[in-house]
Amino acid sequence: MSNEIVRFSHVSMQFPGTLANDDISLTINQGEVFALVGENGAGKSTLMNLLYGIHRPTLGEIFIGGKPTGSQHSPEKAMQMGVSMVHQHFKLVPSFTVAQNILLGHEPKKLGLFYDAAKANAMVRELSETYGLEVNPTDVVRDLSIGLQQRVEILKALRTGAKVLILDEPTAVLTAQETEELFAVIRRIVREKQMTVIMITHRLPEVMQISDRVGVMRRGRMIDVLNTADTSEQGISSLMVGRDVIFDDLRTDKEPGDELLSIRALKAVNDRMLPALRGVSLSVRAGEIVGVCGVEGNGQTELSECIMGMRSVSGGSVLLGDKEITGLQPRQIRELGVSFIPEDRLSTGVDQKSSIAENLALGKHRGKELSHLGIHLRRGRVNRYAKELEKQYDIRCAGVDEPVQSLSGGNVQKVVIAREFSFDTPVLVICQPTRGVDIGAIEFIHEHIIEKRNQGCAILLISADLDELFRLSDTLVTLYDGQITGRFKAGEITMEEIGYYMLGAKKQEA
Repeated sequence: MSNEIVRFSHVSMQFPGTLANDDISLTINQGEVFALVGENGAGKSTLMNLLYGIHRPTLGEIFIGGKPTGSQHSPEKAMQMGVSMVHQHFKLVPSFTVAQNILLGHEPKKLGLFYDAAKANAMVRELSETYGLEVNPTDVVRDLSIGLQQRVEILKALRTGAKVLILDEPTAVLTAQETEELFAVIRRIVREKQMTVIMITHRLPEVMQISDRVGVMRRGRMIDVLNTADTSEQGISSLMVGRDVIFDDLRTDKEPGDELLSIRALKAVNDRMLPALRGVSLSVRAGEIVGVCGVEGNGQTELSECIMGMRSVSGGSVLLGDKEITGLQPRQIRELGVSFIPEDRLSTGVDQKSSIAENLALGKHRGKELSHLGIHLRRGRVNRYAKELEKQYDIRCAGVDEPVQSLSGGNVQKVVIAREFSFDTPVLVICQPTRGVDIGAIEFIHEHIIEKRNQGCAILLISADLDELFRLSDTLVTLYDGQITGRFKAGEITMEEIGYYMLGAKKQEA
């Protein structure tokens, strides 16, 4: 490890009603992987946004390569000083090619006027080879997997000749294989290019696997900076939340009740009109959690959308108790007794520009308790109701009248969970409940899921996190290429064994 590349000197960032960063001093070295961890709302992203020039600190100074960033710091200046950032939510143009996205704003021109596609493709191939990140310059971004889209984002950031690369929750939407590929790239660029990688993450096993040092934040302050080799997941999690975090096995031996959700020979196509579900059949009973295991892109999204009436079904049926709900509208399905936590909380879970209170009231906003004649919201009642849920679900915000887009990702997720769990429906469809959520919030969310199961809810749990599925599920099913390849009771199979069924092996029924 060499010299200092980034230094924060007594940096504070004050937003209206919120001290996001509080007197932070921190040095990050050239050629290291530095992990930044903390609960949602701890100030991690704000600190990196200050480094990248999205915000400017209220107090203190930031130095890059020994030079102060100054009062006019901006993303453009940050890139000139050697800092690039890949955000958690990609900023790509879906209809553009890989080359067009990577070179956006810096496109080579013929005669100074026309886009030179051949030269652009050659430039991207050279960049791809330099950093060992294989991409096809002519591919259209919307047709790429999430892992490849992230690769495009990283190349876009590296195009500027970055010395410091900030990755915000880089593995939140990646499969295990894609995560390993990303880590191989990180190790290569740190070793061969002497780059510095700063990784904001909630996944402590990955912190232990990839980082040299880890900075732990809590409520806007830097609590400690540790050599990763000298600490443990338990030690880091205790610093993050200020107490010991214990993840017990939460499954139950209690026999489940009646079948509340039945999916029979379900067929559907994806957005590209290719088969996504090929005759899927499964059921969930009262007081049971059925976990769906599978590498992302094997039909999980389409399964949840078909259940909720968000996607057309080309064959088979969905039943709620003995009532068929296939083909009904989402509002009708919800009114019949199904709550839904979608995998993408920002696009389908909340209205980002509306307030926290308005988002918490959705679904009840036409009822007499919160509205007048189903037309006008009773603002006072809505705010009181929202404050109750804010307290119950530990939603950390300046006030329930703030827009949802002002919240951290984990607190947005708490808004979605608080709203959906408040309906007291007999069936819950839950997708990726703890994606991008800190360890304290994971514990909190899991406890609420188990509470719902113990109250007799039938829960279909779709998650890319095998630890989560094994900890919560009473029954596990594996999904590959739109087909069920195995069904297992809790304790019947190991994580290593279930991987074979996630990759297409089929369980031989007796």
